[in-house]
Amino acid sequence: MPIRTIIFDLGRVIVPFDFDRAYARVTALTGLDRQEIRRRLTASGIVPRLESGRIEPAPFVAEFCRIIGHELSYGEFSDIWFSIFDPHTLIPESLLETLKVQYRLLLLSNTNAIHYEMVEERYPHLRHFDHHVLSYKVGALKPEEAIYREALSHAQAEPHECFFTDDIAEYVEGARRLGIDAVQFQSHEQVVGELRSRGVRV
Repeated sequence: MPIRTIIFDLGRVIVPFDFDRAYARVTALTGLDRQEIRRRLTASGIVPRLESGRIEPAPFVAEFCRIIGHELSYGEFSDIWFSIFDPHTLIPESLLETLKVQYRLLLLSNTNAIHYEMVEERYPHLRHFDHHVLSYKVGALKPEEAIYREALSHAQAEPHECFFTDDIAEYVEGARRLGIDAVQFQSHEQVVGELRSRGVRV
């Protein structure tokens, strides 16, 4: 069966990011090294809570400040939190414009309200998607089945008629378990080749 719906991950597929940039900013403020910042955040579990919608942005920022031992305003925190993103993108907007003419496009991302508000404002790519399936709104994170089922509910196609690409192999496998045709993202050129091999007009 031909591909009818194309599903893209966001981070490190469309928009590159590097958390070390944010860690460097926190280090400059607190003196904590990057490993210690990571350790404290991981131990607290607040980032998965934010990305699954189990904590709102303002309480998250307050908890983050407590964890690092340094007070930040919401605006100061947001500036640090968004610094992980690159202004350039891994997939050109022209690819999405081309695909949009004949295919349904979905975005499927583990993300949070703070990041997403800024990403949507600063990256015009996102306007080409028919629907955005976001972990913090769904209340589930990839590779949990619920988030893929939410994507399929908006696909207007059977699972095998959907193509999905994500940079994380575990998330690709999560999609495949539901019958979605999925590949691990490596580059713009690679994903264009994958689409063409499936008869997608790119």
